[in-house]
Amino acid sequence: MLRTSWKSLMGRKLRLLMSAFAIVLGVSFVSGSLIFTDMLGSTFNGIMNGTVADVNVQPKGSSAGGATAGSRSVLTRAQIDRIGQVEGVRSSVGAITVTDAYLVGKNGKVLATVGPPSIGGNVITEPAFGGQQGMVVKSGRTPQREGEVAIDPASLEKSGYRLGDTIAIASSGAEPTMRATIVGTVLWGSKGSTAGATYAMFDDRTAQQQWMGGKDAYQAAWVTAEPGQDVDALAERVRALTPAGYETLTGAELAKKSEDQVGQALSFISTFLLVFAGIALVVGSFLIVNTFSILVAQRSRELALLRAMGASRPQVRRAVLFEAFVVGLVGATLGLLLGLGIAQGISAMFSTFGLDMGSTPPRLTLQAVAASYVVGLLVTMLAAYVPARKASSVPPVAAMTGDALTGRSDLGRRLAIGLTLTGLGVAGLLAGLFWEDAPGRTWWIGAGALLTLLGVAFTSPVLGKPVLWGLGRVYRGMFGQVGALAETNATRNPRRTAATASALMIGLTLVTTMAVLGQSAKTSLTGIIEGGLRGDYMYSNPAFQPFSPAIADQAAKVDGVASVHRMRMAFGTLGGEQTILGAMAPSDFDKIFKQEAGRGSLADFRKGTVMVPEKMATDKGWALGQKVDVALPSGPLPLTLAMTYQQDEGMDGGLYTTLDTLADAGVPATDMRVVVDVAGGADKAKVRQQLETIVKDLPMVTVKDNQEFAKTQTGQIDLLLNMIYALLGLAIVIAVLGIVNTLALSVIERTREIGLLRAIGLRRGQLGRMIRLESVAIALLGSVLGLGMGLLFGFALVRALEGDGLALHVPWVQLLAFLVVAGIVGVLAALWPAHRAARMDVLRAIQTE
Repeated sequence: MLRTSWKSLMGRKLRLLMSAFAIVLGVSFVSGSLIFTDMLGSTFNGIMNGTVADVNVQPKGSSAGGATAGSRSVLTRAQIDRIGQVEGVRSSVGAITVTDAYLVGKNGKVLATVGPPSIGGNVITEPAFGGQQGMVVKSGRTPQREGEVAIDPASLEKSGYRLGDTIAIASSGAEPTMRATIVGTVLWGSKGSTAGATYAMFDDRTAQQQWMGGKDAYQAAWVTAEPGQDVDALAERVRALTPAGYETLTGAELAKKSEDQVGQALSFISTFLLVFAGIALVVGSFLIVNTFSILVAQRSRELALLRAMGASRPQVRRAVLFEAFVVGLVGATLGLLLGLGIAQGISAMFSTFGLDMGSTPPRLTLQAVAASYVVGLLVTMLAAYVPARKASSVPPVAAMTGDALTGRSDLGRRLAIGLTLTGLGVAGLLAGLFWEDAPGRTWWIGAGALLTLLGVAFTSPVLGKPVLWGLGRVYRGMFGQVGALAETNATRNPRRTAATASALMIGLTLVTTMAVLGQSAKTSLTGIIEGGLRGDYMYSNPAFQPFSPAIADQAAKVDGVASVHRMRMAFGTLGGEQTILGAMAPSDFDKIFKQEAGRGSLADFRKGTVMVPEKMATDKGWALGQKVDVALPSGPLPLTLAMTYQQDEGMDGGLYTTLDTLADAGVPATDMRVVVDVAGGADKAKVRQQLETIVKDLPMVTVKDNQEFAKTQTGQIDLLLNMIYALLGLAIVIAVLGIVNTLALSVIERTREIGLLRAIGLRRGQLGRMIRLESVAIALLGSVLGLGMGLLFGFALVRALEGDGLALHVPWVQLLAFLVVAGIVGVLAALWPAHRAARMDVLRAIQTE
């Protein structure tokens, strides 16, 4: 039997390749996701390891390199020199690191993207911990005097400048927009990437003038150990000289801390990608099951002949599974290799969102290899088991007569399973929709959606009948007998047609769900922002970075401005959890965003107090007068709860203290948002022009009205949706290729029938039209089911998130476009199978068994 199985495989090379192709598609995105995750980890670890010294003295709460928000702590040169005299220290140098040094390209636009930091500071030429590479000069040289800067290679390429040109750097430092000559390019670590960050590195004195108030001081100390020195013991000796507000960490400790932080951030991306890998695998599994069902059905007479010659049922089953194993092995290997290209494609897509992987190459990891073969072989063997079991159980005489080819024999069982899954799914959806106190309502909806989707996939041979019947009536009216033949071909094996359509249905269900959710989020967010923000104009930073308070001071002096209201922020922890502490003047209450006083009085909101949303106070059981301790990087900040406030649903509320409270806590006086009220009767256009003049040299500070600000925020949703569409697009491509695969195998199966049709007068053009119409029927069936399911799931998710200010908005035009595109896809998917069928030799086709 083994020899027979091998000969059967080799005798059907085209079918072998087509079935292996289905597995390649399913496995490639799994391996690609895992390979890309490894690229991310390797890139970030290389950068993080290059930004820490053997021993690091830095403000408490800082990230690697000493960058911290909300701290005025400094190390003097004398303190750094004393550290350098500690036994075992080879060198001790000062470090300055900020995250708001924005490079401005030749076109006047900022090179930064929202997310990765725009790092500025001083050049450090000492090695990183353990002798690893620290800052690496990639071209030119390091800055040595005022007016020189080194930037990262990617920014040099994007900026349009070359070495020797002058570039503008905007920041919240002493000089809002400074200009310097590019003398070199640098990177941290040895991986050749910044992961989307931009670098602007200066000599020590320039960095001090810009960010340290001109003092001969630094934010942190970079301590390099003597060769062979016990770093832990050295850190203890240095710790004895560490001033208040600072901490001393070894490079290994700080690198581990940074890697853990990065790991948490990357875990979201990894999970995000693996979810889409799972979607692609599910779609690919439909394709694999469909392919093997067709292959086994086409070989039913051959397998029946083996049974008639004495082969037992287990032997026939093992023969089919052996072929599946070989096909799975080939498909998993090719899918693993294709995953390298998929990883590069994902990397290119993420680079458009600011996460640039640079020259980090994809590599085959043990995890990716193991997952590819386990997934490829397991899915293939499971996919082949049902057809193999069916092939071995069909009586030889029935198989030889062709009764096993219709795919109708087990529709009753499929319908029962499908209805059960659908019922459970609908119950989950209803629980998430109407069980108000249900824990994790969105999880109920997610589980219900998954079960409903699987249930509909099982029942699709029955659910699809009305759709195919309706298309059949259209086909018959428009294309006559050719249309009738197309309808017959689409309905003769309902299970196969439904399985092929289900793969497309899954992809379109998810795309439609995201379209509904995205449009609802965009429209709702626009309404929330426009209704919840106060004032006529707002100064803000798109990257959520602070800016100079001088902007608000100058805006208050503009003719036609009635009042200016500023808001500041500090990052800290509350009860061990990360929190943001806002600050405003008591007179600015309800002037920056819509607020209503709750318990307490605005008169009690003064220095040393805090106000919180009423809901937060209720959830935490806080009473007026209670102590609320917030830990800032500069130290603990005890506050007293003075009042509560209420605001519209969807508006982000938090803790707010007074401006002078933050100032006394050592938080730099930089604004996060400035709201401007225009006086009645003033020319708003003229006032805006003057407001924009104030920040004309500050490209990262913008002036917007509420509608423009809302549009900026919804633009972030569009970016996320585009990325999701791109990833879901792969699943849809797999589904489309599944249609091609199914039609091509169907053409092989119907070779004799096609020959007879040609012999009785069916022209090549009519034959091609018949196959195209069959393909369109499959595509539209999947689209109709997918759009219906997507609308249902989108409504359920929006309904569950109504408490967050979300309201349902359906993008009908976009959904109609999906349906039209599905029809076009059906036509394109049929091109190759139709071409192959039309080129058949009529006499040979008639003689085919």
